[in-house]
Amino acid sequence: MHLILTGATGLVGSGVLHAMLTTPTVSKISILSRRPVPMAEGHAKAHVIIHKDYANYPSELMQQLKDADGCVWAQGISQSKVGKEEYVEITHTYPLTFARALAASTAPRPIPFIYVSGEGATTSPGLFTPIFGVTKGRTEADLLALSKAPGANLRAISVRPGGVDPTYHEEIAGFYPQRTGIEGFGSLILPVLRT
Repeated sequence: MHLILTGATGLVGSGVLHAMLTTPTVSKISILSRRPVPMAEGHAKAHVIIHKDYANYPSELMQQLKDADGCVWAQGISQSKVGKEEYVEITHTYPLTFARALAASTAPRPIPFIYVSGEGATTSPGLFTPIFGVTKGRTEADLLALSKAPGANLRAISVRPGGVDPTYHEEIAGFYPQRTGIEGFGSLILPVLRT
């Protein structure tokens, strides 16, 4: 099985990459990344494709992915780390652009496209819904609409993790950025909430 992964240098993506690397039925992993992925080094089935422009996918790149059996879009950023426009571009524009390119370049069968969204995402935002909830919800809805379009070659699946706690996942320690500020506080409080 050939899988595509984005976000492999982040916390969620590192966990997904570890699962892919240790799953015997996964024979090839194409990792789209803006920088090297240390966790993938030395693994024959991992192929890192350095790609810096997530708003464009040239045909040469898509040719390398044409036989993929699925994709996990784990790329993302906290809304507190960038401005609103950049957040919308990273969280909405990038996955939609890639999903369209992928659907147009793979074999004529619906390819599963798993979008890692998050708790708080909503397709029915209210007056006080934060930007991440609105943007991730809109991305989920647009991916679903893309998968329902006539002749669609994509099966959109959105997952909404409520919290990600790497405490007992030693295999990925050191492969993702350390959390600071409120994210670091979450690392302290999640184990307490788990009990």
